[in-house]
Amino acid sequence: MGMIAGALAALGRRGAEGFALSILLGLAMPQFAAEARPLLPLTIFGFMTVVFLRADFSVIGGLIRRPVRLLAAMGWQLLAPVVLVLLTIRLIGSSTIDPGLLLGLAVLGAAPPIMSSPAVAILYGFEPSLVIASVLGLTLLSPLTAPLLVDVLAGQAVPLDQAVLMQRLLIFVGGGIAAAMVLRRWLGTDRVRSLKAELDGFGVVMYFVFAVAAMDGVTAAAMSRPGLVAGFVGLAFGLALAGLSLAILALRGLDEPDRFMVGYGTAQRNMGLLIAALGAGVPSTTFLFFALAQFPIYLMPWILKPVAARIANRRAVGDGG
Repeated sequence: MGMIAGALAALGRRGAEGFALSILLGLAMPQFAAEARPLLPLTIFGFMTVVFLRADFSVIGGLIRRPVRLLAAMGWQLLAPVVLVLLTIRLIGSSTIDPGLLLGLAVLGAAPPIMSSPAVAILYGFEPSLVIASVLGLTLLSPLTAPLLVDVLAGQAVPLDQAVLMQRLLIFVGGGIAAAMVLRRWLGTDRVRSLKAELDGFGVVMYFVFAVAAMDGVTAAAMSRPGLVAGFVGLAFGLALAGLSLAILALRGLDEPDRFMVGYGTAQRNMGLLIAALGAGVPSTTFLFFALAQFPIYLMPWILKPVAARIANRRAVGDGG
């Protein structure tokens, strides 16, 4: 057990590089992707459990008592992705867009922010309480908001059973909370805090399994339809950068690290939660867009590391002054 804990801690200390390496390894292992795909719901449940386990509810309670910053962050991360997706659908052409891509964009716009946002904030050296509180709040609301937003964005072109989707989301989110409560009671708060590096490493392992599972069919699609794959990747990166840029420009009421991290989560969404809840009937084009939308999620922590370092340095100079 000591060797496993040590290995997890070592992985956790190289989290940004670990995220990037995970998706590259996932692409390099297409022979395992189909077998790993049934593990997608398990990895989503693992992410949920770890994020709720690590939540500092005393800090979150302070944000709730003075909720302006929290409401601004949550409101932006709930509504800005919807606007971005609606604009994207308009640009592509609502009458000509592939129904599978339409559903994929709707899932992106309706899903809560990625669960790794707090971990990325910590990797960058930013104070993560606002990120954690907004991600948790929107994830808790997602069984109610996500089915409605998917319907608004996809409309009648992609009919879904909202009640079934809501029920499945409740199972994922509620189950993650219940598992986290059991683990927190068993381990104790101090022990959970002392396991930071190990839990970061566990997250990297989960992201690796998730990446292998999510890459099911991607290598074959890249060989047979390279233009489509390149277009989907470009669209995912474009949305991620647009969400980041708009938040930095618009959310002047938040300090720079918080604006950066709220923007980071604006168009990088926990699509896996909805894909897992939708089940085996997800159209192949939808799953392909979901898979390719993981590229910014996995690569952005590494790509944006120099930018985050400059923000952290400016904040340190400002605090010192």
